[in-house]
Amino acid sequence: MKNYLVSVFIFFIAVSNAAAGGGWPQPKGKGYFKLSQSYILSSRIFDGNGNVIDLTPSYGYFATSFYGEYGFTNRLTGIIYLPFLARATKNELQYNQPGVPSEPGAALNSFGDTDLAIKYGLIVNKPIVVSATILFGLPLGDNGASNANALQTGDGEFNQMLRVDASHSFYPKKFYVSAYGAFNNRTKGFSDEVRFGAEIGLTLKKFIPIFKVSTVHSLFNGDVGVVQNGVFSNNIEFISPALELNYQLTEKVGISGSMATALAARNILASPNFGIGVYLKL
Repeated sequence: MKNYLVSVFIFFIAVSNAAAGGGWPQPKGKGYFKLSQSYILSSRIFDGNGNVIDLTPSYGYFATSFYGEYGFTNRLTGIIYLPFLARATKNELQYNQPGVPSEPGAALNSFGDTDLAIKYGLIVNKPIVVSATILFGLPLGDNGASNANALQTGDGEFNQMLRVDASHSFYPKKFYVSAYGAFNNRTKGFSDEVRFGAEIGLTLKKFIPIFKVSTVHSLFNGDVGVVQNGVFSNNIEFISPALELNYQLTEKVGISGSMATALAARNILASPNFGIGVYLKL
């Protein structure tokens, strides 16, 4: 168990940020940019059978990241998720037995795996808008191969994901709904994945609460020899409800806070993750 680390946090961020605008592409010359700090600490884990068991020692993952969307045209939007400071930790393990020394803690600080994506508006200016996104996951993080503690900030594999979003605004009523489906092709022996999600948001004057649900389902078609020893374990599955609260400080600047957890999961930590951030709308 000592080699298991955080996984639900990274996958939730990837799923929720990959197309944060839902089915709406950014207008030409407009954008959305966010600086975030997210973290998770846990002493429990969902094992491969979906049971919650104790994890010794406990682990943590912290990520300082930049997320951005920019409209190149009224249909074409460029997207980036860049965790420029990722920190994985293993806490000190103390034994309650005389003469048995404690195991020291450890930490790994590095760059994280980065996502680059292009979103294209298939149906725009209609009651229901639809967009398609192709995402490339770049293995820029540390996959743990070079450190004795198996701490990781990346999985070492290059993945490609195709995602379709559909959204509808009930304007002049103050809420909207979105849903998406995605297929994630993973390399280096990792199993491919199917992903689904939905969200509902209220657009009040300055306060914008959003409730999201994200799911990841493994196709279990990877290599048997892929070791479950890091942040991006193979054959991860979960249902993740999340709440995000946004508050507009000015017309362009706002702050946000979020919390997500995992239900009915496999191979991920059994603790919620939290995030805070500040964003800019152009």
